[in-house]
This record gives sequence, structure tokens and C-alpha cells, in this order.
Amino acid sequence: MNSPAIRVDTSSPVPPYEQIRAQLAALITTGRLLERERLPTVRQLAADLGLAAGTVARAYRELEAASLIHTRRGAGTRVAPLPSRAPDPDPTRLTELARRFVTHARTLGAEGDAVMTAVREALEELP
Repeated sequence: MNSPAIRVDTSSPVPPYEQIRAQLAALITTGRLLERERLPTVRQLAADLGLAAGTVARAYRELEAASLIHTRRGAGTRVAPLPSRAPDPDPTRLTELARRFVTHARTLGAEGDAVMTAVREALEELP
């Protein structure tokens, strides 16, 4: 993983492991990180971000549970092949994700129109 940078905002109400997980998941699902591309080791990414290794390890565990990455001893952690067609999203999970986004947007002072504009722009940017 050379180009895309992961950033963690320690002042954010979103836990650092979740920020890492979400950013890597977005990079993988949008194709910016390619299948079989190697990710930094837990220790290396933790050192780069100035975080505890356990924080990065948790993000990696959650990505592995979501089948976005896989780790093999000696081969490191790599981007897993994406399924050919994603299953229909769980409406309950989708609603929970939307609630979290709105909550975080409101902590930034965003009103409804600004939140909707941000969502529309994100939808247009991502495949």
C-alpha cells in the first residue's frame, strides 16, 4: 500500500480503529486498493499513525471478518478478492450507518441540507 494515506483524527468522537476500518474498507470497495495488494503490518501502520498496535489490529480483525482482507503467516495482510456481486444491504445496518453519519455530521455543526449535499456528493464520487 503505497499511495492512499490513512488519517486518524484523535479529536473525533469516532474511535480510531473505526476510522481506520472505514477508510480501508472504502479504499478496497472503490478499487483504490487492488486485490492481493499488501497492507502494512499492524505494527508499521500503528507506528505511522502514532497509535497502539491493538487499535490497528482491531481494525484489521473487523476488515477480515467482513472478508475485505486476509492475513497469512509469511504472506502478510492482503486485500481479499471482492465478491462479484455484493448482496443487498441489510436495511437495519444501513440505517445504523446513516444514523452514525448524521450524528457525526451534526457534531460538526452541519444542518440537514448540508448533510444531504455531502451524501449526494459522496454517491457521485464513488462507483
